[in-house]
Order: sequence, then C-alpha cells, then structure tokens
Amino acid sequence: MAVIKFTTNLERFYPELKPTKVSGNTVSDALIEVEQNYNGISDYILDENGGLREHVNIFIGTEMVKDRLKLMDQLKDSDEVYIMQAISGG
Repeated sequence: MAVIKFTTNLERFYPELKPTKVSGNTVSDALIEVEQNYNGISDYILDENGGLREHVNIFIGTEMVKDRLKLMDQLKDSDEVYIMQAISGG
C-alpha cells in the first residue's frame, strides 16, 4: 500500500493527522480514501473542480504529479506520496 504523508500545516485543522496507508491505484483514488479518514480535508487540497489547488503540490517520491487536474498519476504499493501546501506571509 502507498503511504500518504502531509505537511504539518494541515495539523492545525486535523490534529490527529498522520501518515495514511492507501490502496488506491491513482492519486485521485488515494485522496478519496484520505477524505474518508479526515472528513473535509479535500477542501484544503482540491479546488471546486476536483483539481489541485494552486498553492498545493503533491509528490510521488521526489517527482511532482504531472496531472494536476484529474490526479490520474499511478501509484505503486511502495510509493510515498507527499501533500504540501505553500506558505506565504511575512
């Protein structure tokens, strides 16, 4: 099973957030599973059309996902997937 890991910035909304094993074959499938465990987290990751929000990046290992709109990048059981949000301020 692939493992989804999250930026610590999401912990302020989901204090129980931890790396999550998923059985989905695509990033989209994996995010559906994550949403089932952390209700509403997709709102922080996906826009109203189901694509990645502008300030969010997802990496499979060290490679950024190529399909930001439908999230159909394939996952293998050994993959580590990182969900990261850009932080701004100053």
